[in-house]
Amino acid sequence: MKIHEYQAKDILAHYKVPVPRGEVAFSAEEAVAAAKRIGGSVVVKAQIHAGGRGKGGGVKIARSADEAEELAKQILGMTLVTHQTGPEGRVVKRLLIEETLPIERELYIGIVLDRVQAKPVFMASAAGGMEIEEVAAKTPELILKEAFDPDMGLQPYQARKLAFGMGIPATSVNAAVAAMIALARAYVAIDASLAEINPFILTNDGKVYALDAKINLDDNGLYRHKDLIELRDRNEEDPLEVEASTFGLNYIKLDGTVGCMVNGAGLAMATMDIIQYAGGKPANFLDVGGGANAEQVKNAFRILLSDHHVKAVLINIFGGILRCDTLATGVVGAAHDLNIQVPVVVRMEGTNVELGRKILTESGFNFTVAEDMRDAAEKVVRLAA
Repeated sequence: MKIHEYQAKDILAHYKVPVPRGEVAFSAEEAVAAAKRIGGSVVVKAQIHAGGRGKGGGVKIARSADEAEELAKQILGMTLVTHQTGPEGRVVKRLLIEETLPIERELYIGIVLDRVQAKPVFMASAAGGMEIEEVAAKTPELILKEAFDPDMGLQPYQARKLAFGMGIPATSVNAAVAAMIALARAYVAIDASLAEINPFILTNDGKVYALDAKINLDDNGLYRHKDLIELRDRNEEDPLEVEASTFGLNYIKLDGTVGCMVNGAGLAMATMDIIQYAGGKPANFLDVGGGANAEQVKNAFRILLSDHHVKAVLINIFGGILRCDTLATGVVGAAHDLNIQVPVVVRMEGTNVELGRKILTESGFNFTVAEDMRDAAEKVVRLAA
């Protein structure tokens, strides 16, 4: 689950990571009131779940409360397009009004989970303010890494090693070390999957601050954090993905033309790969799960077909807990209810596979039954074209 910058900074402040003074605003009136309380010049920052907001015109400096009001009127309601939103952009519905700070240097710090080491890895770089992916691709030597035990936390010696490696002056090292240890503590405590500060700044007077913040929460850990669930902003999520989550379905919209309905994440990824190999592009990732029933299959089909880019559908099921006849019954029921207009290719193996194929072939619908995954991919790509 993604959250907004201002929400991430509230969490970081709770764990003693230094953040600028700021307030969220949902209207121009709230923005000007916040600017007056903060005083002096402020930064008006669009709050959407995407990076590159400054380049898209979503981050502006106001030298007065009146100017903050004008900028708020310009940014609120605008469709902000960045390299992460895609061409459709996101509508800005809230702002962060924040104090300006005298920046001396921009650095980067962040934490991700390294599944190979089975540990969180703290990353730091002197190349702050840039996209870390670009730094990793062009100058990977600038990214310093320290894996740490989540029970022990980032150790002071590790934080000092990173601080000196980034070239932080000795007079500011203790402040940077404290901030990094606090970030690691927050990451573990809230079950985050990603926590990054870019830029992590050093000011003219030697202080450090999280000038920007991004936190992604692990959905599997949210049952432990009822308060954090309230931070979810469904307006920032794809409507089909939100709807799918209400039925216990794992759905991610992509930009291809072949709709995929699969049981099991590994099989879903393999299905997307083989569609690409056959010359097509998947329109989605949709895992109905191992224990899906006919009603869930029907809902999955309806959500999948709600994407008008889908020109053909591939159903790829290995019948285990989800028996092939249950899947076939759900697919036929969906075909009756939804008036399906696109070709459907079905490949199934496992429990009750012959009964499942019989239900499909005797349904009266023109389903294409494939022999194996390669055959299914070739047929669905041809039909989608």
